[in-house]
Amino acid sequence: MIDNLFGTDGIRTTFGLEPLTVPALTQLGQAIAQWAQIKYRPNPSILLAHDTRLSCSITKSALKSGLLLYPVTLIDAQVLPSPALGALLQSTKEFDFGIIISASHNPYQDNGIKLIDPCGKLDYSDELKISQLFAQKYSNTDYTNLGTEKFNNLERTYREHLQNYFKKDFLYNKKIILDCAHGATYSLAPQIFKHFGAEVITLFDKPNGLNINKLCGSLYPETLQKAVVEYNADIGFAFDGDGDRVLAVNHFGHIKNGDDILALLLEHPSYKPMKTVVGTIMTNQGFEVFLKKSQRALIRTPVGDRHVTEFLTKHQLLLGGEPSGHIILRDYLSSGDGIFTALKTLEAIDYCNNWDLQTFKKFPQIHTTIRTNNKKDLNQLPFSEIIEASKAQLHQGRLVIRYSGTEPVLRIMVEDDDCENAQTVCSTLSKKLQETLLQ
Repeated sequence: MIDNLFGTDGIRTTFGLEPLTVPALTQLGQAIAQWAQIKYRPNPSILLAHDTRLSCSITKSALKSGLLLYPVTLIDAQVLPSPALGALLQSTKEFDFGIIISASHNPYQDNGIKLIDPCGKLDYSDELKISQLFAQKYSNTDYTNLGTEKFNNLERTYREHLQNYFKKDFLYNKKIILDCAHGATYSLAPQIFKHFGAEVITLFDKPNGLNINKLCGSLYPETLQKAVVEYNADIGFAFDGDGDRVLAVNHFGHIKNGDDILALLLEHPSYKPMKTVVGTIMTNQGFEVFLKKSQRALIRTPVGDRHVTEFLTKHQLLLGGEPSGHIILRDYLSSGDGIFTALKTLEAIDYCNNWDLQTFKKFPQIHTTIRTNNKKDLNQLPFSEIIEASKAQLHQGRLVIRYSGTEPVLRIMVEDDDCENAQTVCSTLSKKLQETLLQ
């Protein structure tokens, strides 16, 4: 049986490890080109973009050396947020599919490959077909029928696309701070917010290949919190490395995560009629209580924006997301777009004059991770016994324990109405699991 190369969010690992080596990437390019000829047409058109990490250039070169052995038309958009690629695929109809080279919120040492088409992320069957072609290590290349490559900076096209959704100066007289994580939004985001009339102060907008997500962006919003208070700004937003996540900070310096953003968006005229919202197993229980008070329901999915999108599509819903800041507005795009989400949230805030970003009371959540490459079955003894004993210690809460699909870690979340108890349970549980995993 052929292993699927793709994880929960594409292919992702440390650059230099399989399949992110130069030979394997060339082989992957060939597999993708062969798959595209079967799925789309003999001469498929591909849009490619990447973030700002150091390994993107060599990753791109190796991938291209495989792709261009086939009669594809490859448009290299260079640095561009991954949701911009999705929006352009959907709006222009010029490309059969897109390739994103990015490891999202991961450190610069990691990289990844994501494939999307105008309908969103690939189906499992497509991933498996590419994986099968990759495993064959076979090429019947006709060296007289090679692909062509063009470079096209599509920032302006994406800016103009976004600008169609909002009034020209709707942010006039607002001071907004943007943390661009030294990532793919570093150039675009400030331009877009200034276009809508905001006074923009930008943090972490000088990528050097090594500093993407380094103590900044949506994973590390502490500097943004301080800056919003120091500059007396109205609001701040933090993106991640590829720009599909966003978190907000209010003028008091308080962080508002993806659950808060969903609550704020429910006040927007476009989403106020929504009676059901899609979240994940990580969505705060306080948000579910908040929804029930307004006669709304929450559907929980496994972690991952792909699962959120699947449920939104299945139930014909418009709004869903994750606490991490992946927000899906399905009437706009089938994946998260941090810049668009921030702008739409600002519209909602302005509409109901909620610049304090008041939302709901959260249940305390304690998060920790255990590094492990050995994914043992947690439903088996002794792990299940340890987990059940921890559940019994909770007053009114939940445990979520899962292996990451993008990093070699076991993630633990303990949620309870009592913060001190949640911390105690989390500490004891993580210690016991770590000791047992090492045995």
